[in-house]
Amino acid sequence: MVLRLRLARVPGPGGAKRHRPIYNIVLAQARSARDSKPMEVLGMYDPVPKETPGAKEGDRKTKEIKVDVSRAKYWLGVGAQPSNTVWRLLAMIGLVEPRYLPTGQQTQNALKAVRFPVHQNAGTSGKTRGEKAAASKSMKGNTMVGKGEIGAGTTSPMNPNEA
Repeated sequence: MVLRLRLARVPGPGGAKRHRPIYNIVLAQARSARDSKPMEVLGMYDPVPKETPGAKEGDRKTKEIKVDVSRAKYWLGVGAQPSNTVWRLLAMIGLVEPRYLPTGQQTQNALKAVRFPVHQNAGTSGKTRGEKAAASKSMKGNTMVGKGEIGAGTTSPMNPNEA
C-alpha cells in the first residue's frame, strides 16, 4: 500500500465555487481518487494570492499554506511519497530539500528565493551543501585511532579491507 501526500480540492466556505480553489494537504492511498476520503488531513493550501492584513499598498500578495509539521515529518519518515506540488510546498516550509536547484554559486540564491525568510537559517550551520561535502571528504582520511593501536587480528574501523 503506497501512501502519498497530495492535494485534495475542498469547497469554499460558502459551498463549492468555481475559480476559487482551496486544497487540503492530505495523506491518501496512491490509487484512490483525488477527492475521496483521505486517511489524514495534514494542512491546507490556498493558491489564490491575497493581501496580508496590515500590508501597505503595492506590497506582494501571499498564498496561504498551513501544515501540521510534526505529522508531515512523521509520514515522510514512514515513507509516504509527496506529489510534485506538495513537495514544492514542503520545500518552501523547509521540511524537504527542493528537487530542482541550479548548480554552482546560484544554489544559495535559489534556496533563498524558494524558502520563506523564517526558514532560511533554520537547521543550517552556516555552511553550504558544497562546503559540507568538502569537509566530509577531508575528514575521511583522518582516523581517531592509529593503525597500530587497534589490536592484533582486527581491522581498521574506517576501512574493513585494510589489515
